Amino acid sequence: MKVLVTRTLPGKALDRLKEEGLEVLVHEGLFLPREELLRKVEGAFGLIPTVEDRIDAEVMDRAGPSLKVIACYSVGVDHVDLKAARKRGIRVTHTPDVLTEATADLTFALLLAVARRVVEGVDYARRGRWRAWHPELLLGLDLKGLTLGIVGMGRIGQAVAQRAEAFGLRIAYTSKEAKPLPYPFLPLEDLIREADILSLHTPLTPETHRLMDRRRLFSMKKGAILLNTARGALVDTEALVEALRGHLFGAGLDVTDPEPLPPGHPLYALPNAVITPHIGSAGVRTRARMAEVAVENLLAVLKGEEPPNPVA
Repeated sequence: MKVLVTRTLPGKALDRLKEEGLEVLVHEGLFLPREELLRKVEGAFGLIPTVEDRIDAEVMDRAGPSLKVIACYSVGVDHVDLKAARKRGIRVTHTPDVLTEATADLTFALLLAVARRVVEGVDYARRGRWRAWHPELLLGLDLKGLTLGIVGMGRIGQAVAQRAEAFGLRIAYTSKEAKPLPYPFLPLEDLIREADILSLHTPLTPETHRLMDRRRLFSMKKGAILLNTARGALVDTEALVEALRGHLFGAGLDVTDPEPLPPGHPLYALPNAVITPHIGSAGVRTRARMAEVAVENLLAVLKGEEPPNPVA
């Protein structure tokens, strides 16, 4: 039986598949063109895709009835047509918990970079403009006492809140429902208006698509910060560009819409936008463990067992 892995993965988790006698086909390139995905998936028992791969009914049908499991190398599964998978009896799994701490770390790295204008400072020094110390050079925001609003208080949102406590930030949140946490729960619209920093940690669904549209972006406090390490399409990119030109202090983005953000995009020209290339989970141990979890899920289905982390 064949397993298609759409990118090379860190660690040695794929060796376990070979030990089970599976044929493991790994795409070696940075990109996997659609036509190549459709060709390589033919006759596969299992598929280990990344968030870059759109796994829809066409892919499933090209694989044929042999496809039994889509073991996503991700927490989010918005790149998979879950309805089509259920209709065909294909199990879909993901890798929750594993990347919580790494993503929370990067969220805070982006917050500090934006608030203290770190990227601007590095660029200032490298360009040879640093000629003297001055009391008004690259003034940023002092974090202590500011309000961090967290949209989506799941594992990652809570891990970000824990880090925020150490910096003296006040924390409030919104979620589908209030949770037994020591932070105030606010309706989304109230949180947007009250937060000095708004951090997005909610899944991308039809309901949350462009959650932060122009109206909500301009409902944020003047001089506030927006952070997004969840999914790019939670934010209206064109409206964000407009808001960063005078209304918001800055934005820290690990995800964008479109993704990748094309060269020459207006966001790149804004000094108060700090953009990283979707590296929230890019810790050595984290990425290796994600591979292990994906493999564990796939092998469970192979053995006729319930996978540890099912989505569908």
